[in-house]
Amino acid sequence: MTKIAFIGAGSTIFMKNIIGDALHMPALSDATITLMDIDATRLAESELVAKKMVASLKVGAKVGTTMNQRAALNGADFVVVAFQIGGYDPCTITDFEVPKQFGLRQTIADTLGIGGIMRGLRTVPHLWKICEDMRAVCPNALMLQYVNPMAINTWAIAARYPDIKQVGLCHSVQGTAAELARDLGVPVGDLRYRAGGINHMAFYLNFEARQADGSYRDLYPDLKAGYAAGSIPKESEWNPRCPNLVRYEMMKHLGYFVTESSEHFAEYVPWFIKRDRADLIERFRIPLDEYPKRCVEQIADWQAQAERFKAADTIEVKQSHEYAATIMNSLVTGTPSVIYGNIANHGYIPQLAAGSAVEVPVLVDGNGLQPTVVDDIPPQLLALMRSNQNVQDMTVQALLREDREHIYHAAMLDPHTGAELDLDQIRAMVDALLVAHGNWLPDWAQLRKAA
Repeated sequence: MTKIAFIGAGSTIFMKNIIGDALHMPALSDATITLMDIDATRLAESELVAKKMVASLKVGAKVGTTMNQRAALNGADFVVVAFQIGGYDPCTITDFEVPKQFGLRQTIADTLGIGGIMRGLRTVPHLWKICEDMRAVCPNALMLQYVNPMAINTWAIAARYPDIKQVGLCHSVQGTAAELARDLGVPVGDLRYRAGGINHMAFYLNFEARQADGSYRDLYPDLKAGYAAGSIPKESEWNPRCPNLVRYEMMKHLGYFVTESSEHFAEYVPWFIKRDRADLIERFRIPLDEYPKRCVEQIADWQAQAERFKAADTIEVKQSHEYAATIMNSLVTGTPSVIYGNIANHGYIPQLAAGSAVEVPVLVDGNGLQPTVVDDIPPQLLALMRSNQNVQDMTVQALLREDREHIYHAAMLDPHTGAELDLDQIRAMVDALLVAHGNWLPDWAQLRKAA
């Protein structure tokens, strides 16, 4: 019988999506599921929801809970990880408000930039603790990692715990494909595409639609013509604050469409967020401070949904677009599937650094995870990826070596930070963040405020 451990299960809605997907799979519907979180109240809410899903689907899965991480992991086949060290309050607030004092504005701040660096410093040490526990009680389990900063996390795990099987999972590839299909008026089911790169900076190398005669047509001319004419992108259905203008503009200049959202991408490059260029913010409708706004809205929504779930006798369990259950089902049954995963680069993208985290198509079946080699990424895209990997590398090196100086190096090399601040400002901002985050950071990274 398959055992699934969910670390960070207090994220009730996300847990519902992942576990709900698994319960829809006959091979997983009788799994033993252990939910773990450090927040007893949220853990109890997630337990209630999970058990109601089992009852609603009339399946045989068994759901248990614990606040002990090693106990949750004991004997697991799959380890789903979804947590946020320090949460929205105080850590996300700090990641935005301190840089703002230095004139540095951000949109999401969870992947790259100074916010992504700080989140990586907070997050990786706990991921390493999970790896230690996995070595002890479930050494053959697969970690399905849904935590940002995805690339930093994946790289750091692979560097210190190469024996731990892991894949970082993001919904940006399949999510963006659906957005582009909507812009073009093409059924999602008719799409065929291939992407490759790094997390949040992979590009569609091919993007096609099936025709009536069974052949495929390149959709890039339609995307480029539509953007030039102003007919696309269409207004967002899920968040009116977040149009796709930045990504389309990057396609115009680079020739290819990136898989992560415009509000993310705007802070990965030096060209869009500039303190003295309000015209750029207006032209590309860049949503500054978007993530804090989104956190407040999501927390309120989660609370409202949790109350509805608690009051309901049954829960509708819709399948999501996440990869976790697909992977588990393929490994258990041998049924092949293809997902986009973040894995250590052992020649999968030869032009990027060995051991770094890359995002490529991965075949999953009874033989395990088998990444695809993607060796035809155009040079301008590789160059842009390297500008982000420099930041990731320095953050990972800081963690591996416990070297605070590398935190400053990471911030210096960040494209957006370097475009806005000079070296003295960068050092002062990092110092202020290290002081503000205090005990949320590992001991070696902490900086005490001068008396």
